[in-house]
Amino acid sequence: MVEGDRLRWDERYASLGPPGVRAVAVPDVFAAHADVFPTTGRALDLACGQGLGSVWLARRGLEVLGWDVSPVAVGHARDLARRSGVGGRCRFEVVDFDDGLPAGPPVEVVLCHRFRDPRLDRAVIARVAPGGLLAVAVLSEVGRGPGPYRAAAGELPRAFADLDVLATGEGEGHAWLLARA
Repeated sequence: MVEGDRLRWDERYASLGPPGVRAVAVPDVFAAHADVFPTTGRALDLACGQGLGSVWLARRGLEVLGWDVSPVAVGHARDLARRSGVGGRCRFEVVDFDDGLPAGPPVEVVLCHRFRDPRLDRAVIARVAPGGLLAVAVLSEVGRGPGPYRAAAGELPRAFADLDVLATGEGEGHAWLLARA
């Protein structure tokens, strides 16, 4: 990632300040499907931001690794996990996805909320353990028009067609997908 992008994200997260414990929740788009998320195993949260989804997964009982490009966001995520009583089940690292997806074992959940890089699709699929869950939510052109970080209509189901799609949707500038390996 260009250093300017990292600085922009750092500034954004610094201006938001650390999130409160009450903000921890499954991402809204997956709320109706929260019961399909496992309660044991390992999870990987790509572009985890301030750790809201990571901490929610850890509260469910998973061991969570969260990656984000922003050191400020990672600091907030670590603090949130500690304040939420799940610091021992969460680990956060600064990762630049322009270098690809770091190596690691398959996990029971891959959560990717508000981040899209099609170059990582194959690696993301490979990280989902057999029977594991992929949960992706991104900005979409559907209902908003094109943009550099927006998925085209039908992009997520096409990108993850090798998986068993449980639910998907798009509209009003958002697209999401839940699928099993």
